[in-house]
Amino acid sequence: MRGVCEDLHLRTCQQCGVTLCCDTSRNRHASKHAHVTGHPVVASAQPGERWLYCFPDNAFGEY
Repeated sequence: MRGVCEDLHLRTCQQCGVTLCCDTSRNRHASKHAHVTGHPVVASAQPGERWLYCFPDNAFGEY
């Protein structure tokens, strides 16, 4: 992932498990992945963060 994403704010797709950079990154890989694949939910991959985000509903949830 280093060299591809300029930050380390990573999100993990809850359908296929791929981990990609978030929307604060210039590349917005996690968002692009969700729109291309139809995989709607990501979870933060940051240590100490326990939340999910649903792209179609624009909704966050903590766990």
